[in-house]
Amino acid sequence: MRSRYTAFVVRDAPYLLRSWYSATRPRDLQLEDDIEWTGLEILNTTGGSPFHTEGTVEFRANYIAEGEPGNQQENSHFTREAGSWVYTGPASRAPGR
Repeated sequence: MRSRYTAFVVRDAPYLLRSWYSATRPRDLQLEDDIEWTGLEILNTTGGSPFHTEGTVEFRANYIAEGEPGNQQENSHFTREAGSWVYTGPASRAPGR
């Protein structure tokens, strides 16, 4: 989760796509240039240990857009694919749920 947040901060779309589950990955990703990400708070986690194959991360990402502060909050679902943790989508819409 932290590496994906950092990729949003530095606008690294190729990394975001590589770290996205192949079955839910979009073909391309357009990142907004006018958003300045200002912080990440991890609110809760489930699973995610070396013994798990799935997990969730609830987070709040703070930003400034058009001079106004805001935040994005999500409970994200992650799974292992080819040995790496990858983002599948919001936990309520994760594959198989």
